Amino acid sequence: MTSHRILSGKVVIATHNQGKLREMRELLAPYGIDLVSAGELGLPEPDETGYMFSENAAIKAVAAAQASGLPALADDSGICVDALDGAPGLFSANWAGPGKDFKPAMARVLAELAKRGATTPAQRRAHFVSALVIAWPDGNQELFEGRVFGEVVDAPRGTGGFGYNPIFKPDGHAQTFAEMSSTMKSGDAEALSHRARAFAQLAAACLRTPA
Repeated sequence: MTSHRILSGKVVIATHNQGKLREMRELLAPYGIDLVSAGELGLPEPDETGYMFSENAAIKAVAAAQASGLPALADDSGICVDALDGAPGLFSANWAGPGKDFKPAMARVLAELAKRGATTPAQRRAHFVSALVIAWPDGNQELFEGRVFGEVVDAPRGTGGFGYNPIFKPDGHAQTFAEMSSTMKSGDAEALSHRARAFAQLAAACLRTPA
């Protein structure tokens, strides 16, 4: 049986993305963790040079842990569209540009699907991936991954969440992620979002609720 290190005390969330930070704060709220973001600490964003989501998450977590001297939690996630050969994938954030504006990024996904004649649900299959890495200043690391499968809808729907949520409808549901409440996506009974699924694994291994 693998032995996991328990996460406690002050922890850095290695992100400058406010939407991602908000979601991680909600997920960590029950565990009594004292959270601070990389942005609040003024830490630079490292170059994400990995070839997998897990590698990029580790790059961010390790950089934040080394710079702060605190345990750091990082997420790397994205949407992979089958008809686009897995794009935008690792470059999901890059498609949003330096201003992280996902409206043109979603428009680009829809335009690329239209170019390829992908009009039916079966032709618009996609999945979200989230890799969560905890890194400690002494070099110890933990990795957890979550995926959720579904399809890209014809046009953005909903205002909740962030990123590509308005164009992604998970299997078995009529709503896009952006039309769902955070409770619906991240409920304890059955985590639905990719990040919540990865976090459920992390919580079971490395978190304990306060007595």
